[in-house]
Amino acid sequence: MAAHPGGLTATAAVQIRDLHRSFTDDRPVLSGLHLDIEAGEFVALLGRSGSGKSTLLRALAGLDQDASGTGDIAVPEQVSVVFQDSRLLPWQRVLRNVVLGLEGPGAVGRGKEALAEVGLAGRERAWPRELSGGEQQRVALARSLVREPELLLADEPFGALDALTRIKMHGLLRALYERHRPAVLLVTHDVDEAIVLADRVLVLDRGVVKTERRIDLDGTRDPSDPAFAAVRTELLAALGLAGGAEITPEES
Repeated sequence: MAAHPGGLTATAAVQIRDLHRSFTDDRPVLSGLHLDIEAGEFVALLGRSGSGKSTLLRALAGLDQDASGTGDIAVPEQVSVVFQDSRLLPWQRVLRNVVLGLEGPGAVGRGKEALAEVGLAGRERAWPRELSGGEQQRVALARSLVREPELLLADEPFGALDALTRIKMHGLLRALYERHRPAVLLVTHDVDEAIVLADRVLVLDRGVVKTERRIDLDGTRDPSDPAFAAVRTELLAALGLAGGAEITPEES
């Protein structure tokens, strides 16, 4: 069963009921998962390797044809996906990558506006190989947001970037989210990233949501703040980790 649009309540962007997924070896990956994401809500998903994070995201995107399963998934009509790899077409210039698949006389103008939003005005005719890794991910964000999605799925989009670039991208993504207000599901292995960006953090374990934590920190979310550190410790404990350990950036 693939993700399908429709059947949503007035305030929901995602509704999942009793979702099961397994692969050819019949190994269960998702085991009766239930999940609601409200329209305009930013949710981060944490979990160890094999917990089902990326499987869930692919199911929502309708990309898990290799999996078999049961359950109900309802998503909006407009869904965009951002991956760890920017997946730009190397034979197309930046602007053409952004508007790929869009039609109509306003597509080019919308593409230019989206590039300006991610700080790449003037780079429309650049080739992907001329961009840094961070710039390529900015193009990927522009490509996703130019379609004005109701749901943005992000699968470890900053995992391959250096620490400083990743921090800058956190600020950019949050600013774009505040401006466009899609629902967001961010899959990440980085606990601090989840706390900085999300309204709510979920910990997936053995195919079900084990822990749910609403992030109610006031002001800027500073990792050096004791309140931030307390949330980090709570989430690390939910992941079965102690002493400040971090989960590895492996796909589930």
